[in-house]
Amino acid sequence: MDYNQLFRARTKNFSILIIKSMSSLPYSDDVSIIRKQIIRSATSVAANYRAVSRARSENEKFAKLCIVVEEIDETQLWLEIIEELEYLSPEKMIELKSECEELVKVMTKYKFRLSQL
Repeated sequence: MDYNQLFRARTKNFSILIIKSMSSLPYSDDVSIIRKQIIRSATSVAANYRAVSRARSENEKFAKLCIVVEEIDETQLWLEIIEELEYLSPEKMIELKSECEELVKVMTKYKFRLSQL
């Protein structure tokens, strides 16, 4: 199994899921700020993970992976805020938070392993 391809697809699908979920939120200044931030962080996860797979060196790979971990953690924060503000249904929040948590775990472990090389 090619884990690189698997997580390229998984991070992209997570970004799409976030974008679709945010499109259901009402339009207001407060919500627009949150929508914009979470979409930026979630799509940055996917974009930077793609960059990890195309890195020219181990140092570049590690640097990009650090960005992935930072951005998925930020996405997790925005999901917590959205949940506390009750902007999405509990069912949708479980789906989003579960996938986000899985990505946090995998990317953090991957980053740790790269740091040991």
